[in-house]
Amino acid sequence: MPGASTMLIALAALFWGISGGIAGILLDSGWDAAVVSFYRGFVGLVFALGWLVLQRGSRGLASRSLWFWSVVAGLGVAGNFTFYFLSIEHGSVAVAATLMYCAPVFVYLASFALKLERPTAVKWLAIALVMVGVVLLTKLYAIGAGDLSLMGVATGLLAGLSYALFIFGFKYAAPHGSPSAVLSIAFTVLAVVLIVPADLSQTISVVSAPELPLFVALGILGAGLSFLLYVVGIKHAAPALASMVAMVEPVTATLFGVAVLGENLEMIQMVGMGIILLTVTALSVTSR
Repeated sequence: MPGASTMLIALAALFWGISGGIAGILLDSGWDAAVVSFYRGFVGLVFALGWLVLQRGSRGLASRSLWFWSVVAGLGVAGNFTFYFLSIEHGSVAVAATLMYCAPVFVYLASFALKLERPTAVKWLAIALVMVGVVLLTKLYAIGAGDLSLMGVATGLLAGLSYALFIFGFKYAAPHGSPSAVLSIAFTVLAVVLIVPADLSQTISVVSAPELPLFVALGILGAGLSFLLYVVGIKHAAPALASMVAMVEPVTATLFGVAVLGENLEMIQMVGMGIILLTVTALSVTSR
């Protein structure tokens, strides 16, 4: 039902926003961004594998195309998680979440380059508006003068670019197999990729650390349960509606950062955030 689908997508976006705040707490406690990303993906992998085992019918695991595009999606998720947390570490939850929400812009630019989408004056205007919003939100004209850094801005945009890669990977993998199979392969790739740069001593020490409940909560809300809710919800929801509901994520992350982490945004940054959120949502709504 449409109403139930909307609720599932909203819950997924809410959980993603909260997971950004939880990651901020862990990073402030001294945990490495790669370690935090690894555990978020590892818990997601446990959920995806459980879903895969319980699923009936064809999973599509014999398809080479499924494996190829799922690996691409996994590389996108690995980059997204890591760059997002690095952006939080070098900036703030609010800025990182909003920059990551620029992903549809990267999808448009890639679609233009690959001739999958026809560029129009309206689309170019929307992209220009997003760039203006990024400048206002991140205060690029005064970078280094405040809490923001060039590293925080760059990694935030790379998080959005990585998420766009995940979108392409998932889109082209979906016709060849079940969502649970795609997510299982993607999260496996993430775990393998991130175990290398992660601090091994920190990775092992998480098991006995007092922050273990936060790591578990991050994995459940940020990957396991949220991806399951989103995948189920998006099957019965219009893309335009899903795009608008997804705005819950950056808004939730911002509120979490302000209320729990003590972050603050200036008025000009709030204007920039509004421009980005409204423009990206309008792009998603009008896209075919």
